[in-house]
Amino acid sequence: MHITFADEAPVFDGDDLAIHFAALIDGEPVVCSITAEALEDHFGAKSPREDDLLEAYERGAARIRAVCAEVLDDNGGQPAVLRSGLFRVAGLEPE
Repeated sequence: MHITFADEAPVFDGDDLAIHFAALIDGEPVVCSITAEALEDHFGAKSPREDDLLEAYERGAARIRAVCAEVLDDNGGQPAVLRSGLFRVAGLEPE
């Protein structure tokens, strides 16, 4: 399975308080997301407001994508929701 990430801008979802972004699994798009809580807890988002979440996503995009790629590899390429607890799992915390 070849996992890459689309160059599309991430999208704020105010109903779910999440940021959605596209992964490409063998060239096919899969929508993934990261919760506001995860962005606040691990990437410095000041609030669940759209601007704060998008700023935190951009700041942490490399790590978010790396963790997402691991999740996609583990789940066979199904859509993934990255929650705060996932970033606390051994091996996924920053050095």
